[in-house]
Amino acid sequence: MLFQHVAIAGLAHIDAPRRLSSAEINARLKPTLDRLGIKTDVLQDVAGIHARHLWNEGMLASDAATLAGVKALADAGIDPDKVGLLVNTSVSRDYLEPSTASIVSGNLGLGDECQNFDVANACLAFLNGMDIASRMIERGEIDYALVVDGETADLAYEKTLERMMRADSTEEAFRNELATLTLGSGAAAMVLARAELAPGAPRYRGGVTRAATQWNKLCRGNLDGMVTDTRTLLIEGVKLAQKTFVAARQALGWVVEEMDEFVIHQVSKVHTAAFTKAMGIDPKKVLTIFGEHGNIGPASVPIVLSKLRELGRLKKGDRIALLGIGSGLNCSMAEVVW
Repeated sequence: MLFQHVAIAGLAHIDAPRRLSSAEINARLKPTLDRLGIKTDVLQDVAGIHARHLWNEGMLASDAATLAGVKALADAGIDPDKVGLLVNTSVSRDYLEPSTASIVSGNLGLGDECQNFDVANACLAFLNGMDIASRMIERGEIDYALVVDGETADLAYEKTLERMMRADSTEEAFRNELATLTLGSGAAAMVLARAELAPGAPRYRGGVTRAATQWNKLCRGNLDGMVTDTRTLLIEGVKLAQKTFVAARQALGWVVEEMDEFVIHQVSKVHTAAFTKAMGIDPKKVLTIFGEHGNIGPASVPIVLSKLRELGRLKKGDRIALLGIGSGLNCSMAEVVW
């Protein structure tokens, strides 16, 4: 769906404070690496991930999402009681119930008329949340929506490293779980508004979505770990992205050379190179953060967009492509006009 009346009134990200380098992980795993005869430094040399950031002890997904929400509301300059919808899009969650959204809503002091719920769709959920909120704004149901995401990978690291360091861990199990060690923690939030209420703010044009759900078994994750067929996931993910890119070009009138920035979901060096090559994207138009922050799940796209603004790379009128993909497989591509 394309939108005529939706603006991005506020945007914020928060980097987790504790840096964990891949060199530190490799040092911890050295006995297992030596026993299994694994000499390739997959994390740094193949994935291109030299570090990831984790929260300090005790940080919950709702805490991280709340911090980003406070910052985005301040950026938009609106009071919490004006928010008509809160969508939490985190893969990480505090509990199975209540929803993490309800906890964030309570933390922020949102009004009793504000709808709140979680949207779960792996790394694609933030774009899904933007789409749901924009539809409600476009129809005039609400004036403002807040989309939040707080990712906490700490437990996954703790449990995955424990399993990898066991004396009976096999090479197959080790490689299947290695993608877990590319994850990172962080938070992001976005305030979407009826455009008339945010004059001059960037416009969200909307986008397209395509699915290839026959590949739903390629990545299976829980809060304490993840098993991934990285090779097939890359191959089929690129195929789906190419199909979605064709649909986005038709729906949004994209000409690759005319787009100013491409905000690509950050997974690794291999994935980013494959995506840019397959779609003919100039790598200079892609801000990468995976090298220092890893894969921050659905928070990745809004964090990169926020960092682009922070770096001064966005100017009035710039056309920005948002490219998201999530295990399942699902892919969405959308446009922001700055």
